[in-house]
Amino acid sequence: MKKLIALCAVLMLTACGQQADTQSSAPSETETAPNASASEPQTVVVYSSRQPHLIEPLFERFTEETGIRVEFSNDNEAALIERLAAEDDNTPADVLITVDAGNLWQAGERGLLQPIDSAALNGSVPASLRGTDNEWFGLSLRARSMVYHPDRVDPAELSTYEDLADPRWEGRLCLRTSRKVYNQSLVAMLIEHHGTERTEEIVSGWVSNLATTPFSSDTLLIEAVEAGQCDVGIVNTYYLGRKMADDENYPVILFWANQDSTGVHVNVSGAGVTTHAPNPELGQTLIEWLASDTAQGEFAERNLEFPVNPTVEAQGLVRKWGAFEQDQTPLSIAGQRQAEAVRLMDRVGYR
Repeated sequence: MKKLIALCAVLMLTACGQQADTQSSAPSETETAPNASASEPQTVVVYSSRQPHLIEPLFERFTEETGIRVEFSNDNEAALIERLAAEDDNTPADVLITVDAGNLWQAGERGLLQPIDSAALNGSVPASLRGTDNEWFGLSLRARSMVYHPDRVDPAELSTYEDLADPRWEGRLCLRTSRKVYNQSLVAMLIEHHGTERTEEIVSGWVSNLATTPFSSDTLLIEAVEAGQCDVGIVNTYYLGRKMADDENYPVILFWANQDSTGVHVNVSGAGVTTHAPNPELGQTLIEWLASDTAQGEFAERNLEFPVNPTVEAQGLVRKWGAFEQDQTPLSIAGQRQAEAVRLMDRVGYR
């Protein structure tokens, strides 16, 4: 009898164990089935050097329109490029967004960006505003031109970047430091147009005409023009735009340089899909959306820049500055000649 009871107990325990194993392998009503992840929001990861308040609202709008979430990390461009290089094929980043073609070119040259085959981007972004292998695309256009004080400069005196080397501007010119990539790209383009010898003469003339040592920012330069420390300078136009947004009567005026020759020096903020992107298709989708008619106006207006998409008109304050002829030289040249430009500026004492 005892043996029978023991046998029954063993059989009952075995049955209970089998029932427990079945319950643990099948999802309950509150558990997620293995293939349910397909319904979860897709996520694209971005490394961005743009200020969060300029880019985050666009990411939010992109998510609303596409359902694709955007996670982004913010840092300066050099740090982000080094981070991508260090992470290599372990990077979580799908997209790099940064400013200046020189930086984008550097990322491409280091093998950190992959070519994008996109009819949408080819149609939205002019060839001069993208990488030679379509490894990056401009998303907003920034112009680097002249500003002056109308009480001390007749605009008829102004013409070209090259002319600012003329001795009549001695003690009247302000520049930003040569250490900033914006000026490196400008000088790189001058080398492309004029060759090294002539460009060295131009930049040496700038140095001779300086009213004071170069400034650490375009904003400080503009304030120096306002205060009478100098009469004319070279800046990215959106810095003046910020001043004018606070004071529509701000007493510094924009002048479009080189309208009868090479055109205004332009640059971009732009983006590329990273070489080891976990989700390259999502990265491309985001960049295509940022270059589209839908987003271009807002993308440019938030930083008082210009759309790269030629079918989209400038908005707000910058529209009042009117149309201008821009340099059509491919911006990849700014990267290719960047090191040469830095050496040239060092030789003539432009710090």
